[in-house]
Order: sequence, then structure tokens, then C-alpha cells
Amino acid sequence: MVVAPEKEGGFLGSPPPYVGGYCAKPRFLFLSLPLQIMSTTTSIRIGIVGAGANTRSRHIPNLKVQAGVEIVTVCNRNCESSEKVAKEFGIPRICQHWKELVETSDVDAVVIGTWPYLHCPVTLAALAAGKHVLTEARMAMNAAEARLMLEASRRNPPLVAQVVPSPYTLKIDRTVQKLLAEGFVGELQAVDVRANTPSFLDRESPMHWRHDRDLSGLNILGMGIWYEAIMRWVGEAVSVRAMTRVSVKQRKNSSGVIKVVSVPDHVDILAEMACGAQGHFQFSAVTGLAPGPEVWLFGSEGTLRYDASMEKLSGARRGEMALHEIAIPADLAIGWRVEEEFINAIRGLEQVKFTTFEDGLKYMQFTEAVSHSAASGVLVDVQQF
Repeated sequence: MVVAPEKEGGFLGSPPPYVGGYCAKPRFLFLSLPLQIMSTTTSIRIGIVGAGANTRSRHIPNLKVQAGVEIVTVCNRNCESSEKVAKEFGIPRICQHWKELVETSDVDAVVIGTWPYLHCPVTLAALAAGKHVLTEARMAMNAAEARLMLEASRRNPPLVAQVVPSPYTLKIDRTVQKLLAEGFVGELQAVDVRANTPSFLDRESPMHWRHDRDLSGLNILGMGIWYEAIMRWVGEAVSVRAMTRVSVKQRKNSSGVIKVVSVPDHVDILAEMACGAQGHFQFSAVTGLAPGPEVWLFGSEGTLRYDASMEKLSGARRGEMALHEIAIPADLAIGWRVEEEFINAIRGLEQVKFTTFEDGLKYMQFTEAVSHSAASGVLVDVQQF
């Protein structure tokens, strides 16, 4: 059951009234259960809440090719768009509201492709209704919502709860992890992440959902997604100091209404990493002609560089004069298999690795710490959120 939010925590801003609310913070007992194997011939019936670009290009096509999987219903922003998606992908029916879809008896799992403002309420309702959940990144509006989602999943251990993972480094993750474990860089000294766009400031472009705090919460650009990827390699941040900039304070939304913009389009972060290294993260939508996203790992004995635009990993060790490309072994280049992992986890054939709700909470804690540091100008402990 979904109830009205309490005064503290909850959704940021003023979401549309049909969203409803979310449950008060629950108590739970976490039970670690063995995998329960489901027959591969048993049909898994999927309901789609929010058929955005990623859902149409990846989730729906990749789910449709999984054996024994049916997409039985879809609920998009309005009936017209729902009908359009249903016709395009051969989905037999639509629901007029996400609550109707979640409560439908012939839906076993819910895939949430909406903007972040609905991730928490739909997830909580779906888990309460006994449905498995795959929710789009960014996990939630803030750390409080992410924690509610994690706690709800722990109260329902037989149900699979998965966040769509950061895709940027999936191909190279295992190779980087292997190199670090083998001591390629030695003692890690510094991590430098620059995920900038090459575009110049555009004052006239309409308001995107990423500009709208009512829809995106504390999320900034690709910050949480990149931080999630870095966590796979070197672990979490302990504390952060951040500075942000909003270049255009007002924009027109899709209805022509002028709205205040408070979500930054440029951010710099200094972080103390739990591994002992110092981190620098920069995310920007206003860095004209900047090179594509790249990550540097600087160690006492070697350096690694990842060029995300080319999916190219390179490195060098002490005594070498230049970086050289590092081949990615085929058996380590896993790549995108989100939908397969979700279905396999429901069947009990594997456990979710990319991405668990635990890791989703960690990147939302980082996201919230950055926001608080930028607002206060002080060093902020990530773990307090």
C-alpha cells in the first residue's frame, strides 16, 4: 500500500499529484536465501512503466528475445503514447496508470523506464505487490528514497531488485579489475574522471528533464552513473568537497512555462577515496570542444587511461615513455547483458551483479553528499546519508 509521505525525506519538489506518495521508513530483517531455481519453461510476464528511449532501444527488444518472456502490458506518460509503444512492439494491452499495472495479477515483473521521480514509488508498490523490479538508473531522487527501495527489497528477498547499470565501462571492467589486482599501477595515488560534453552553453534550449529537480532530484548529469563505474574498480568515496555552477537559471519547459533551473550543468568534486587515493571528478554540459569522457588511474608504479568515446584502455608502467593500448581479452569483455541477467536472476540461474540496490544506494549517497557540499562549501561525509 502506498501512503502519503512524511514531513521529513520524501520526494523533492512537487511531483505531479498522480504520483501519490511513499511508505514511511520500515524496519526489516534481512534474510540471505539460496537461489531458487525456476523452470526455464515457466513464462515470465513483464509490465513496462515508462517506455523512454533506453527502454525502447534496449530493454524491450532484449527482453523479447529471452526465452519464455512475455511483455504483456505497458503504461507510458499518456494513453496515446502507450498505444503507440504497444503497437510498435506488439504488446497486447496498455494500462492507464502505473498503479493499475503494478496491481495486475498477470504481471510477474515490472520494468521502470521513467524519469527518477517515479523510481521509488513504483518500486515500493511493485515489491509490495510481489513483483520483481528492474528500474532505470538513476536509482532515485535522493539517498533517502534509495534507502527505502533497498529496505523494501530486503523485506522481500525472493524478489529480484535490480538497477540498470552504468554502461560506459562494462566492456573493460574485468580487465581493469584484473590489472589492479595484479599490481599494474602499484599503490593507487589519484583517480581523475572527466565526463564532459563538447558543447558550448545554449541559453535558448528548452528545459530537459535533467534540468528539472522535480523530475531528477539531486542527480547531476552523468555523475552517479560514472561514480558507479569507478566503484567497481577502486571502491567508494569517504568524503567529498564540491563546487557547482548553474549557467542558465531559467528555461521554458515543453509547455512553454518558464521554470527555475537549480540542477547544475557544471560540477567539480574532490574526494577522499576509501582505498586511500584522492579523486577528482568533473562533469559538465558547457565545456565547448572538450575531449570525450576519460578516466585516469595514477599509481606508484603505473598509469591506466580509459577513453570512453573510443572504448579504448591504455597504460604504462614505470620506465616506459608512453601509454600503449591494452587489449581486452574476449573472456573478460562482458558488455551489456542487463535484461538477460534480470531474467536469469528471476529464474534463480544467477544473482544480480549489475547493479544491486546496495550499490545504487552508494551512488545516491555520493550524489547527495556532492549536493550538500556544494550548497555549504564544506567537506561532507558520504556515509551520513
